[in-house]
Amino acid sequence: MPRRSAAPAAVPDTATQRVYDGIYGAIVEHRLAPGTRLREQELAEGFGVSRTVVRQALQRLAADQVIALEHNKGATVPQPDRAQAAQVFDARQVIEGDIARRLAGQLSAEQIERLRALVAAEQAAQARSDKASAVRLSGQFHRELAVLAGNPLFVRWIDELLPLTSLLILQYQRSGHPGCVTHRHDELIAALASGTPAKAAAEMRRHLQELARSLDGGPAPAGLPLRDLFAAYREG
Repeated sequence: MPRRSAAPAAVPDTATQRVYDGIYGAIVEHRLAPGTRLREQELAEGFGVSRTVVRQALQRLAADQVIALEHNKGATVPQPDRAQAAQVFDARQVIEGDIARRLAGQLSAEQIERLRALVAAEQAAQARSDKASAVRLSGQFHRELAVLAGNPLFVRWIDELLPLTSLLILQYQRSGHPGCVTHRHDELIAALASGTPAKAAAEMRRHLQELARSLDGGPAPAGLPLRDLFAAYREG
């Protein structure tokens, strides 16, 4: 689910975008723990780029509210608290509930099949205990609904809320609980296909409420050193 930054498309920078996408993906896929210091030198070594490129990517991530960046303190992965959890899920219920309401009965057979394929891939990832892929595919499912709604602002808001959701799950969800229950995604697709806006919106809210209720504590695990975590993003 590579996410493109809001930087102007007229000034492409593939190296900066590679770093942006790598850090964004690592947060969403639970490979970067809340509170992790994003040190420029380690990231530069990890991605095989200059510190200037890293700094540009961090500035974009901070502008998109994916990371925290403070003058003289550097960049860190945010540590959202329980008050923020309530705010995040409140916002998601409002936005995604309306997305579901708008899409009910409006999706083509091809679009329904694309959603089902995402859920099937997510279920397969869970079955092989590939948590990173399962989390990424779950987020991709929710983002795809925002894309199908046809409003770019919905997509932008979901892009901002998904990393925070992932951090909250990593920080507070009880051990062994799947990040986003796939059978709820199946039920949501059924509600969307039924053509009843109220039913689709209610199913989306129920799904997000269940996810919110699963956040009942537990420390986040330590992650790999940054230079090792992002080694796969280095150009050959």
